[in-house]
Amino acid sequence: MISELRPGERVMLVDAKDRRYLVTLREGGAFHTHAGIVQHDDVIGLREGSLVSGGGARQFLVLRPTLADVVLKMPRGAQVIYPKDLGAILMQADVGPGMRVLESGVGSGALSMTLLRAGASITGYEIREDFAEQARRNVVDQLGPDVAYDLHIRDVTVGIEHRDFDRVILDMPEPWLVVPHAEEALRPGGILLAYLPTINQVQLVREAMREAAFGLAETVEILRRTWHVEARSVRPDHRMVAHTGFLTSARRLATPASA
Repeated sequence: MISELRPGERVMLVDAKDRRYLVTLREGGAFHTHAGIVQHDDVIGLREGSLVSGGGARQFLVLRPTLADVVLKMPRGAQVIYPKDLGAILMQADVGPGMRVLESGVGSGALSMTLLRAGASITGYEIREDFAEQARRNVVDQLGPDVAYDLHIRDVTVGIEHRDFDRVILDMPEPWLVVPHAEEALRPGGILLAYLPTINQVQLVREAMREAAFGLAETVEILRRTWHVEARSVRPDHRMVAHTGFLTSARRLATPASA
């Protein structure tokens, strides 16, 4: 990657209080905040990791954003999956380069970006056209237009038109209605994963998995606690990102689990 920042790039501006701002650079542009005004032309041509003036003594650190930064700051129509869960989904669903993944409930595209950057090709089903368009814009803004991202306005509970997926990943309220369709769409050995906010929903999807050709079911949640480390003051931070959702996965078997 070219080290100098260029027009059209997204950058992350970080002020003295660690507040973060996602900005797309354009020649002649300016970013206004109560902490100061940053002229885009002052940023263009800098190396990331530089400091830029916001007027007076105020300065901002300039970096290219990580995927986690983009997920938390990008425009959204639906609630995004938090970065702590996105990483766990990649591991629990074992997503890697060349895999064919059906994603349903694409929301604002956070999970789509994560899967695409891991090298998968995505077929997305989304019932809301406005969510699908927002997800497409976010994915293209972050990864460019040439990604393997095939979106359909379709209700996945009615059925899955495509076949031979390696993975099916669901972020929707009633994934148990999709389990029979996922059984047909997944190859044997493939993985079905559902992301759900409540344990009652988890119970229903686990029951549906038991009644279909799925085995090795597992449900986990990820808790993330940061620490305050400053001089001799070392302690857990007062706030933590605790429950956001449950990850439930299972393997597609060649025969029903009860056989």
